[in-house]
Amino acid sequence: MRETEKIWMNGEFVDWADARIHVGTHGLHYGSGVFEGIRAYETPKGTAVFRLTEHLKRLHNSAQILYMEIPYSVEELRSVCHELIGINGLPECYLRPLAFYGYDELGVNPGNNPVDVVVMSWPWGAYLGADGVKNGIRAKISSWARVDMNTVPHVSKATGIYLNSMLAVLEVTKAGYDEAILMTDHGHIADGSGENIFVVTDGVIYTPDLSHSILPGVTRDTVIQIAQDLGYRVETTDLIRTDLYLADEIFMTGTAAEVTPVRSVDDHEVGPPGPITREIQSAYMDTVRGHSERWSHWLEYSTRAPAGA
Repeated sequence: MRETEKIWMNGEFVDWADARIHVGTHGLHYGSGVFEGIRAYETPKGTAVFRLTEHLKRLHNSAQILYMEIPYSVEELRSVCHELIGINGLPECYLRPLAFYGYDELGVNPGNNPVDVVVMSWPWGAYLGADGVKNGIRAKISSWARVDMNTVPHVSKATGIYLNSMLAVLEVTKAGYDEAILMTDHGHIADGSGENIFVVTDGVIYTPDLSHSILPGVTRDTVIQIAQDLGYRVETTDLIRTDLYLADEIFMTGTAAEVTPVRSVDDHEVGPPGPITREIQSAYMDTVRGHSERWSHWLEYSTRAPAGA
Protein backbone atom coordinates (compact mmCIF):
# COMPACT_ATOMS: atom_id res chain seq x y z
CA MET A 1 0.00 0.00 0.00
CA ARG A 2 1.38 3.37 -1.02
CA GLU A 3 0.89 6.09 1.59
CA THR A 4 -0.95 9.19 0.47
CA GLU A 5 -1.15 12.61 2.07
CA LYS A 6 -4.46 12.59 3.95
CA ILE A 7 -7.07 10.28 5.43
CA TRP A 8 -10.53 11.53 6.40
CA MET A 9 -11.33 10.47 9.95
CA ASN A 10 -14.44 11.41 11.94
CA GLY A 11 -14.96 14.70 10.14
CA GLU A 12 -11.33 15.78 9.72
CA PHE A 13 -8.59 15.31 7.15
CA VAL A 14 -5.56 14.05 9.04
CA ASP A 15 -2.06 13.12 7.94
CA TRP A 16 -1.72 9.48 6.90
CA ALA A 17 0.59 8.69 9.84
CA ASP A 18 -1.78 10.32 12.35
CA ALA A 19 -4.87 8.23 11.50
CA ARG A 20 -4.75 6.11 14.67
CA ILE A 21 -7.17 4.27 16.93
CA HIS A 22 -6.93 2.97 20.50
CA VAL A 23 -5.97 -0.69 21.01
CA GLY A 24 -9.19 -1.06 23.01
CA THR A 25 -11.33 -0.25 19.97
CA HIS A 26 -14.32 -2.59 19.79
CA GLY A 27 -13.96 -3.21 16.05
CA LEU A 28 -10.36 -4.38 16.49
CA HIS A 29 -11.39 -7.05 19.00
CA TYR A 30 -14.69 -8.24 17.55
CA GLY A 31 -14.69 -7.35 13.85
CA SER A 32 -17.64 -5.02 14.39
CA GLY A 33 -17.26 -2.83 11.33
CA VAL A 34 -18.47 -2.36 7.78
CA PHE A 35 -16.58 -1.17 4.74
CA GLU A 36 -16.65 -0.54 1.02
CA GLY A 37 -14.19 -0.81 -1.82
CA ILE A 38 -14.64 1.82 -4.52
CA ARG A 39 -12.54 2.72 -7.55
CA ALA A 40 -11.98 6.11 -9.12
CA TYR A 41 -10.70 6.14 -12.69
CA GLU A 42 -8.95 8.68 -14.85
CA THR A 43 -11.19 9.46 -17.83
CA PRO A 44 -11.07 11.96 -20.71
CA LYS A 45 -13.38 14.21 -18.66
CA GLY A 46 -11.42 13.97 -15.42
CA THR A 47 -11.53 11.62 -12.45
CA ALA A 48 -14.75 9.64 -12.15
CA VAL A 49 -15.80 7.42 -9.25
CA PHE A 50 -17.65 4.32 -10.39
CA ARG A 51 -21.10 3.92 -8.83
CA LEU A 52 -20.08 5.87 -5.75
CA THR A 53 -23.61 6.52 -4.49
CA GLU A 54 -24.57 2.83 -4.75
CA HIS A 55 -21.48 1.83 -2.78
CA LEU A 56 -22.21 4.34 -0.02
CA LYS A 57 -25.85 3.25 0.18
CA ARG A 58 -24.63 -0.31 0.62
CA LEU A 59 -22.30 0.89 3.39
CA HIS A 60 -25.30 2.30 5.24
CA ASN A 61 -27.32 -0.87 4.61
CA SER A 62 -24.44 -2.99 5.92
CA ALA A 63 -24.32 -0.89 9.07
CA GLN A 64 -28.08 -1.09 9.58
CA ILE A 65 -27.90 -4.89 9.61
CA LEU A 66 -25.29 -4.64 12.39
CA TYR A 67 -27.50 -2.24 14.41
CA MET A 68 -24.93 0.45 13.68
CA GLU A 69 -25.87 4.03 12.89
CA ILE A 70 -23.32 5.82 10.72
CA PRO A 71 -23.26 9.48 11.82
CA TYR A 72 -22.72 10.76 8.27
CA SER A 73 -25.22 10.64 5.44
CA VAL A 74 -24.60 9.12 2.02
CA GLU A 75 -24.36 12.62 0.55
CA GLU A 76 -21.89 13.77 3.21
CA LEU A 77 -19.66 10.76 2.58
CA ARG A 78 -19.98 11.26 -1.16
CA SER A 79 -18.59 14.79 -0.79
CA VAL A 80 -15.81 13.50 1.45
CA CYS A 81 -14.73 10.97 -1.20
CA HIS A 82 -14.57 13.60 -3.92
CA GLU A 83 -12.68 16.01 -1.68
CA LEU A 84 -10.19 13.35 -0.57
CA ILE A 85 -9.41 12.49 -4.19
CA GLY A 86 -8.59 16.15 -4.82
CA ILE A 87 -6.53 16.59 -1.65
CA ASN A 88 -4.42 13.52 -2.36
CA GLY A 89 -4.03 14.51 -6.00
CA LEU A 90 -4.81 11.04 -7.34
CA PRO A 91 -6.50 11.01 -10.75
CA GLU A 92 -6.99 7.26 -10.27
CA CYS A 93 -7.29 5.50 -6.91
CA TYR A 94 -9.04 3.02 -4.67
CA LEU A 95 -11.30 4.38 -1.92
CA ARG A 96 -11.96 2.57 1.35
CA PRO A 97 -14.79 3.95 3.52
CA LEU A 98 -14.87 2.16 6.88
CA ALA A 99 -17.22 2.47 9.86
CA PHE A 100 -16.65 0.58 13.10
CA TYR A 101 -17.58 0.55 16.76
CA GLY A 102 -14.90 2.54 18.53
CA TYR A 103 -13.33 2.84 21.96
CA ASP A 104 -15.41 2.79 25.16
CA GLU A 105 -16.67 -0.52 26.57
CA LEU A 106 -15.02 -3.80 25.57
CA GLY A 107 -17.74 -6.39 26.04
CA VAL A 108 -19.11 -8.23 23.04
CA ASN A 109 -22.15 -5.94 23.17
CA PRO A 110 -20.97 -2.61 21.68
CA GLY A 111 -23.46 -0.78 23.88
CA ASN A 112 -22.94 2.96 23.59
CA ASN A 113 -19.56 2.80 21.91
CA PRO A 114 -19.08 5.56 19.33
CA VAL A 115 -19.16 4.73 15.63
CA ASP A 116 -15.91 5.88 14.04
CA VAL A 117 -15.87 6.58 10.29
CA VAL A 118 -12.82 6.70 8.04
CA VAL A 119 -12.21 7.16 4.32
CA MET A 120 -8.82 6.24 2.84
CA SER A 121 -7.54 6.53 -0.74
CA TRP A 122 -4.45 5.15 -2.40
CA PRO A 123 -3.28 3.87 -5.80
CA TRP A 124 -4.10 0.20 -6.40
CA GLY A 125 -3.43 -1.70 -9.60
CA ALA A 126 -4.86 -5.02 -10.73
CA TYR A 127 -5.95 -6.90 -7.59
CA LEU A 128 -5.21 -10.35 -9.01
CA GLY A 129 -2.28 -9.16 -11.11
CA ALA A 130 -1.98 -7.71 -14.59
CA ASP A 131 -1.18 -11.13 -16.03
CA GLY A 132 -4.32 -12.55 -14.40
CA VAL A 133 -6.47 -9.86 -16.02
CA LYS A 134 -4.93 -10.62 -19.41
CA ASN A 135 -4.49 -14.40 -19.36
CA GLY A 136 -6.68 -15.60 -16.49
CA ILE A 137 -5.97 -16.91 -13.00
CA ARG A 138 -5.64 -20.35 -11.45
CA ALA A 139 -8.33 -20.93 -8.83
CA LYS A 140 -8.86 -23.69 -6.30
CA ILE A 141 -11.91 -24.65 -4.30
CA SER A 142 -11.13 -24.14 -0.63
CA SER A 143 -11.80 -26.68 2.09
CA TRP A 144 -13.25 -23.78 4.09
CA ALA A 145 -16.99 -23.46 3.40
CA ARG A 146 -18.68 -20.10 2.97
CA VAL A 147 -20.32 -19.20 6.28
CA ASP A 148 -24.08 -19.71 6.06
CA MET A 149 -26.31 -16.67 5.55
CA ASN A 150 -28.16 -17.41 8.80
CA THR A 151 -24.87 -17.55 10.71
CA VAL A 152 -23.58 -14.18 9.55
CA PRO A 153 -25.40 -11.87 7.13
CA HIS A 154 -23.41 -11.71 3.89
CA VAL A 155 -25.65 -8.95 2.58
CA SER A 156 -23.64 -6.82 5.02
CA LYS A 157 -20.07 -6.11 3.92
CA ALA A 158 -18.90 -6.53 7.49
CA THR A 159 -15.24 -6.68 8.48
CA GLY A 160 -15.50 -9.77 10.70
CA ILE A 161 -17.02 -11.87 7.92
CA TYR A 162 -13.81 -11.61 5.94
CA LEU A 163 -11.95 -13.95 8.31
CA ASN A 164 -13.77 -16.67 6.34
CA SER A 165 -12.33 -15.30 3.10
CA MET A 166 -8.87 -14.81 4.59
CA LEU A 167 -8.62 -18.46 5.64
CA ALA A 168 -9.71 -19.62 2.19
CA VAL A 169 -7.31 -17.44 0.22
CA LEU A 170 -4.37 -18.24 2.51
CA GLU A 171 -5.03 -21.95 2.06
CA VAL A 172 -5.02 -21.88 -1.75
CA THR A 173 -2.25 -19.34 -2.27
CA LYS A 174 0.03 -21.38 -0.02
CA ALA A 175 -0.71 -24.27 -2.38
CA GLY A 176 0.37 -22.17 -5.38
CA TYR A 177 -2.99 -20.92 -6.71
CA ASP A 178 -4.09 -17.34 -7.32
CA GLU A 179 -7.54 -17.28 -5.74
CA ALA A 180 -9.96 -19.34 -3.68
CA ILE A 181 -13.49 -20.37 -4.52
CA LEU A 182 -15.77 -21.13 -1.60
CA MET A 183 -18.73 -23.49 -1.54
CA THR A 184 -21.72 -23.55 0.79
CA ASP A 185 -22.34 -26.31 3.31
CA HIS A 186 -24.93 -27.66 0.85
CA GLY A 187 -22.34 -28.13 -1.90
CA HIS A 188 -23.17 -25.10 -4.04
CA ILE A 189 -20.67 -22.63 -5.42
CA ALA A 190 -20.74 -19.36 -3.46
CA ASP A 191 -18.00 -16.93 -4.52
CA GLY A 192 -14.32 -16.11 -4.37
CA SER A 193 -12.55 -14.71 -1.33
CA GLY A 194 -13.33 -11.19 -2.53
CA GLU A 195 -15.20 -11.62 -5.80
CA ASN A 196 -18.45 -12.86 -7.28
CA ILE A 197 -18.20 -15.63 -9.87
CA PHE A 198 -19.74 -16.15 -13.33
CA VAL A 199 -19.80 -19.29 -15.47
CA VAL A 200 -20.43 -19.37 -19.24
CA THR A 201 -21.85 -22.57 -20.75
CA ASP A 202 -23.30 -22.85 -24.26
CA GLY A 203 -23.51 -19.07 -24.56
CA VAL A 204 -25.52 -18.59 -21.33
CA ILE A 205 -24.03 -16.79 -18.34
CA TYR A 206 -24.75 -18.25 -14.91
CA THR A 207 -23.99 -16.82 -11.48
CA PRO A 208 -24.88 -18.01 -7.95
CA ASP A 209 -28.04 -16.64 -6.40
CA LEU A 210 -27.80 -14.26 -3.44
CA SER A 211 -29.24 -17.01 -1.23
CA HIS A 212 -25.84 -18.75 -1.38
CA SER A 213 -24.32 -16.47 1.27
CA ILE A 214 -22.77 -14.06 -1.22
CA LEU A 215 -22.38 -10.31 -1.17
CA PRO A 216 -24.71 -8.45 -3.55
CA GLY A 217 -21.75 -7.08 -5.46
CA VAL A 218 -21.98 -3.72 -7.18
CA THR A 219 -19.68 -5.03 -9.91
CA ARG A 220 -21.79 -8.20 -10.11
CA ASP A 221 -24.88 -6.08 -10.72
CA THR A 222 -22.96 -3.97 -13.25
CA VAL A 223 -21.82 -7.02 -15.22
CA ILE A 224 -25.29 -8.55 -15.23
CA GLN A 225 -26.72 -5.35 -16.69
CA ILE A 226 -23.91 -5.01 -19.25
CA ALA A 227 -24.23 -8.65 -20.33
CA GLN A 228 -28.01 -8.38 -20.74
CA ASP A 229 -27.65 -5.14 -22.71
CA LEU A 230 -25.16 -6.93 -24.98
CA GLY A 231 -27.79 -9.57 -25.67
CA TYR A 232 -26.67 -12.39 -23.37
CA ARG A 233 -28.97 -14.44 -21.18
CA VAL A 234 -27.92 -14.25 -17.53
CA GLU A 235 -29.37 -16.68 -15.00
CA THR A 236 -28.92 -16.77 -11.24
CA THR A 237 -28.92 -20.40 -10.24
CA ASP A 238 -27.39 -23.22 -8.19
CA LEU A 239 -23.92 -24.16 -9.37
CA ILE A 240 -21.92 -27.19 -8.24
CA ARG A 241 -18.22 -27.97 -8.45
CA THR A 242 -18.43 -29.84 -11.76
CA ASP A 243 -20.20 -26.90 -13.40
CA LEU A 244 -16.87 -25.11 -13.06
CA TYR A 245 -14.86 -28.04 -14.41
CA LEU A 246 -17.07 -28.28 -17.53
CA ALA A 247 -17.59 -24.55 -18.14
CA ASP A 248 -16.70 -22.91 -21.43
CA GLU A 249 -15.58 -19.75 -19.64
CA ILE A 250 -15.33 -18.51 -16.04
CA PHE A 251 -14.69 -15.03 -14.76
CA MET A 252 -14.72 -13.24 -11.41
CA THR A 253 -15.92 -9.73 -10.66
CA GLY A 254 -15.35 -7.18 -7.93
CA THR A 255 -14.36 -3.57 -7.46
CA ALA A 256 -10.76 -4.57 -6.81
CA ALA A 257 -10.69 -7.53 -9.23
CA GLU A 258 -12.76 -5.72 -11.90
CA VAL A 259 -13.42 -8.50 -14.48
CA THR A 260 -10.77 -11.21 -14.14
CA PRO A 261 -10.88 -14.43 -16.22
CA VAL A 262 -10.32 -17.83 -14.60
CA ARG A 263 -8.26 -20.22 -16.70
CA SER A 264 -8.40 -23.27 -14.41
CA VAL A 265 -10.18 -24.59 -11.32
CA ASP A 266 -8.60 -27.38 -9.25
CA ASP A 267 -6.21 -27.93 -12.20
CA HIS A 268 -9.12 -28.55 -14.56
CA GLU A 269 -8.28 -26.35 -17.52
CA VAL A 270 -11.00 -23.96 -18.62
CA GLY A 271 -8.69 -22.45 -21.20
CA PRO A 272 -7.64 -18.92 -22.09
CA PRO A 273 -10.18 -16.10 -21.63
CA GLY A 274 -13.09 -16.73 -23.98
CA PRO A 275 -14.95 -14.34 -26.29
CA ILE A 276 -17.84 -13.60 -23.92
CA THR A 277 -15.49 -12.88 -21.02
CA ARG A 278 -13.40 -10.64 -23.25
CA GLU A 279 -16.43 -8.74 -24.55
CA ILE A 280 -17.78 -8.10 -21.05
CA GLN A 281 -14.33 -7.24 -19.69
CA SER A 282 -13.79 -4.76 -22.51
CA ALA A 283 -17.24 -3.19 -22.10
CA TYR A 284 -16.68 -2.85 -18.34
CA MET A 285 -13.27 -1.21 -18.67
CA ASP A 286 -14.47 1.10 -21.43
CA THR A 287 -17.32 2.15 -19.14
CA VAL A 288 -15.29 2.85 -16.00
CA ARG A 289 -12.66 4.74 -17.98
CA GLY A 290 -15.22 6.94 -19.69
CA HIS A 291 -14.71 5.57 -23.21
CA SER A 292 -18.32 4.41 -23.62
CA GLU A 293 -21.45 6.53 -23.29
CA ARG A 294 -23.76 3.53 -23.09
CA TRP A 295 -23.43 3.12 -19.33
CA SER A 296 -21.92 6.52 -18.52
CA HIS A 297 -24.67 7.21 -15.94
CA TRP A 298 -22.63 5.08 -13.49
CA LEU A 299 -19.77 7.59 -13.45
CA GLU A 300 -19.70 10.28 -10.76
CA TYR A 301 -17.10 12.91 -11.68
CA SER A 302 -14.80 14.45 -9.09
CA THR A 303 -13.60 17.18 -11.44
CA ARG A 304 -15.31 19.31 -14.04
CA ALA A 305 -14.94 18.32 -17.66
CA PRO A 306 -12.24 20.27 -19.54
CA ALA A 307 -13.46 23.06 -21.74
CA GLY A 308 -14.78 21.72 -25.01
CA ALA A 309 -15.00 18.14 -23.76
